[in-house]
Formats: sequence, structure tokens, C-alpha cells
Amino acid sequence: MTNKAKVKVTLIAGGVGGAKMAEGLYHLDNVALSIIGNIADDEAFHGLWVSPDIDTLTYTLSDVIDRDQGWGVADESHRTLETLSKLGDDTWMSLGDRDFGLHICRTHRRACGDRPTLIARDIAKSFGLTCDIVLPTDDTVQTRVRSDQGWLSFQEYFVKERCAPEVRELQYENIEKAQVTNEALEALGTADLIVIAPSNPLVSILPILKVPGVLEAIKASSAPKIGVSPIINGGVVKGPADRMLASLGYDATAFGVAQIYAGFLDGFVIDHADAQHVPAMRELGLNTHLDTILMKTREDKIRLAEQLLGLSGVLDSIDLVSEGGN
Repeated sequence: MTNKAKVKVTLIAGGVGGAKMAEGLYHLDNVALSIIGNIADDEAFHGLWVSPDIDTLTYTLSDVIDRDQGWGVADESHRTLETLSKLGDDTWMSLGDRDFGLHICRTHRRACGDRPTLIARDIAKSFGLTCDIVLPTDDTVQTRVRSDQGWLSFQEYFVKERCAPEVRELQYENIEKAQVTNEALEALGTADLIVIAPSNPLVSILPILKVPGVLEAIKASSAPKIGVSPIINGGVVKGPADRMLASLGYDATAFGVAQIYAGFLDGFVIDHADAQHVPAMRELGLNTHLDTILMKTREDKIRLAEQLLGLSGVLDSIDLVSEGGN
């Protein structure tokens, strides 16, 4: 294999779906991966600052994720949570013992005044990662969900209420005042390829894009910009994205997601099951590619990642290896 420069890929991602796409890109040997992760799901529990999407990315890429549930640490115990419950604390947010250790570290460093971006970077390195996990902002931005019962934090809606309430409105609290990090701007400005992961567009991707300066940097980049649909044949693999899109007036299909992204993407990858949407997507100005986008195995993730690189036209200058890590 010839020694050629790595392709710089910047992935914009939420948690479970984003982590699958991240895993595929991470295991392409000649990709230098940066991930701009969602922080609008973050919330304090038991006095500790929890960052679910960032942690899911970290746990997935370091191979300690509980793959059956898609989040948390494998072979986890919950003795801390049992004690908290015995003491009368509300324990609907399931946090494992080793997971608590990470949250303690993060919270302590935040209390010491460390930048959240640097904390996330150091945690990733401690877990052995060789990619960059980047925060879009060091400010606190939190997604709020309005249902018929009133406003809920995202975790209350997602975990405590199990996504049952009908979503009437979304609000990204404090996003107008948030300042984009230099690290996020650098990741976007130096990218050879920008990918939008198959994450929930409304609560995973838009809270990143709406941080002032992020979407502008994406549009200013000369890199190809490709998105992967989180919707397959009108449904999702996991999560409430389809119901949330429908309840907020969007078309709950791959085409509906394409409409959200059409203003800045060059291409959109959808499943073969959604071929009927191709003409409408092309009318939006999107180059549309049909593929098998359901990612069940690492091989599925790597294959789709290779396809994205091929679509972007960057394969001419690199050699790809489908096994191993960065």
C-alpha cells in the first residue's frame, strides 16, 4: 500500500445513529476523522453534568458501548443508582457505575473552569481514540420539548416519558447566544468531506447547525457535503424522529429530511426502499444516491463509509483499508 495523505472527514452527528456512521469512518485506515457532536441533550443528574451523545460517540469508538441498547457501557453495574434510589433520589435516568465515573470527572473539570471542548478531547484520548470529538460550542444549549402537558427537557421527554407525548414545539434554549468553538470552525474549514450522519435532524443535527457560525462555515467550505437519511421506508431504526417530524409538520420520509438539508448539501444518500423520492430530491438540487443504509454490523458501517468517500470523489487520492483503526 502506498503511503498517501489521509482524507480529512468532518462528521456532524448525534448519538446512536451518528455513532454508527462514525464507527464506519473511524475504521477506514486513511481517514482523519473529526466529529462535531450534539450537546443539546446534555443535562445535570445528581449534581453531575451528563453529555449523552458525546459519551455514546466515545463509548462506541472505544468499543466499550453496550451494543444491545446502543448507549452506556457494556457489562455495567448500577449499585450507585440503587443507593441513590434507596435514599429517595429520582433515578429514571439510568446511569451505570463506570458511567458515573466519567460524569464525575467531567463535572469536576467544569467546576475548575476547564473548557468543555478540552474536557471532551481529553476524555476521548483517555479512552484511546485517535479521532477528534469536537463540541460545536462551549456554552450550554439545551433542547426543550413542548407537549400538551407543557415544556419538558429533552431527557425528560426521551427517557422519562419514553417519547410518548406528542411533540408540539421544539426550542433550543440559549442557542442564539452560543459561540461556536474554534475547534469546530477548524474541523469544518479544513475538511475534505463533510458528512451529516443519519441522526434525528430536529434534535441531533439542527442544534449543531443552529449554533451561530456553524452553518455559515459549512456553506463556506469547498468540501463536498453529503448527508445520510435517518429514515428508511417511512420509519426509523431507533428513536422518535419519524413521529417528531410528522407532529411538527414535516414530511416524515427521507424526502422530508432532504428538504431540511437541501440548502447546503451537495448530495443525499437514501435507502433503495425510498427510490420513489429521487425525482423530488433532484428537484431540490440534491444529487441523490440509492444504497443499503441500514447499519447492523461493523462491516455495514465500513461499507457505507467507503461509499460516501467514493461519492465525494476523494477516492482518487487515497487507499482504503476496511479493517483496523485510525
